[in-house]
Amino acid sequence: MSDRTRSVRKTALWKAALTYLVLGLGAVTMLVPFYWMVLTSLQPPEMAFSMGQIRWIPERIVWQNYPEAWKAIDIPRLYWNSIVVAVLGTLGQVLTSSLAAFAFARLEFPGRDRLFFAYLATMMVPGSVTMIPNFVLLRWLGWIDTYQALIIPGMFSAYGTFLLRQFFMGLPTELEDAAKIDGSSYAGIWARVTLPLSRPALATLTTFTFMGFWGAYMWPLIIIQSPELRTLPIGLASFVGRYSAEYSLWMAASVIALIPVLLLFIFNQRYFQEGIKMSGIKG
Repeated sequence: MSDRTRSVRKTALWKAALTYLVLGLGAVTMLVPFYWMVLTSLQPPEMAFSMGQIRWIPERIVWQNYPEAWKAIDIPRLYWNSIVVAVLGTLGQVLTSSLAAFAFARLEFPGRDRLFFAYLATMMVPGSVTMIPNFVLLRWLGWIDTYQALIIPGMFSAYGTFLLRQFFMGLPTELEDAAKIDGSSYAGIWARVTLPLSRPALATLTTFTFMGFWGAYMWPLIIIQSPELRTLPIGLASFVGRYSAEYSLWMAASVIALIPVLLLFIFNQRYFQEGIKMSGIKG
């Protein structure tokens, strides 16, 4: 082995080691808050947290924090409201985004590209700017303090349309042509050809959208007044107000609230990674 070959291999090893070191540090940075949350949820309240002193190894595990947190803020009701809002909102956004993306990717009509870029430009508008117009519109419709106020404004997404359009444009046109020869309409092509081939992109959008609905705080805080319609983030906020020193119960409730998102991510992980890779480089 020549000196040049050894030098190249040594440089490659150093680059790989540096890459793994940076990725490892990033992973640890991301996992530490989650570990602290779970750890705190299993400790006695007096040992959970004190200024300047965080115990990273539990001295005693207290499972009782979870049933107490479950009873303290009516988690079943909050869970039900969050599930209704997140599931229906996610289904609605995936449906509208896939229809719009199919039209922008597969249909030919005057001004299609200009309309798409105008639609895409709405992503530049901060969500806080549209809150007041949305609130005024929903009040005019009489939807304040209702499920539809929590769900319908979030069912339309320029990001979701962009994500699916990029994926749809990468699908082979021969399948669409074959479906047309068989007499299929555009609706049939969308339902029986495009969507089944787009599971990675759909799983990616589903994961992101569900996380957005599940963790939404500001919009439900503005639009909901009845305690019966509060979602989990709102319930956790009120929990902190009532039990400001009970960090163990607060963290136990947060872990309970995190379970559906973790399950969805684990279930969609394979499609999720593939969808980001494919939709991010095509188009």
